[in-house]
Amino acid sequence: MLRRRPCLVPTWRGWAVLLLGCALVAFVTFWKAYSFLALTAPEPGGVLVVEGWAPDYALEAAKAEFHRAQYSKLYVTGGPLEYGAPLSEYKTYADLGAATLLKLGLRADQVQAVPAARALRDRTFNSAIFFKRWLRDHHQGPGRFTLMTVGAHARRTRLMFQKAFGKDALVGVIAVPEEGYDAGHWWHSSAGVRTVINEGLAYIYARFFFYPDLTQEK
Repeated sequence: MLRRRPCLVPTWRGWAVLLLGCALVAFVTFWKAYSFLALTAPEPGGVLVVEGWAPDYALEAAKAEFHRAQYSKLYVTGGPLEYGAPLSEYKTYADLGAATLLKLGLRADQVQAVPAARALRDRTFNSAIFFKRWLRDHHQGPGRFTLMTVGAHARRTRLMFQKAFGKDALVGVIAVPEEGYDAGHWWHSSAGVRTVINEGLAYIYARFFFYPDLTQEK
């Protein structure tokens, strides 16, 4: 029932080379993690889209980008507020973000809030679906647009919007540098470590394990 077979195993030098290679791969992955996740690859022309939950400095950056590249419209996405909604006249991040942009000096005809319904999971994808539905209801094609979001959230945001819109849309993204920690040395702060690890795991999930339910867009 059994048969002996010879097999090859590394020598101590072989093990040393393998361990050194693994350590090098781990180091490069660790070193480049933030720059990989904080993708900036805009699509010239079209419209600009910003996530309404973004902090004020990111909305100010969206305003500057809107004027710099002369986009035709600035859309603000987002679902219901998670904190303080009973005390606020704005019930969604989309409405709150749009109101902030108006206070920052944009005109009402330049900014459009696109609120999303509450979602227990995949909230970025849910916001993308509601944005796609809004464009369809207002007889506007997917065309091309550039997303603005914060730091390491950028690559996953573009992926989720691309999954929602499909291949017909050209989706760009701009990552606004986070002010809560030094992005070049993110491992020096607990906020940086939490953000990069969480976004890294979330991106792996979105890339390899997330299968969109496109019936939501109906």
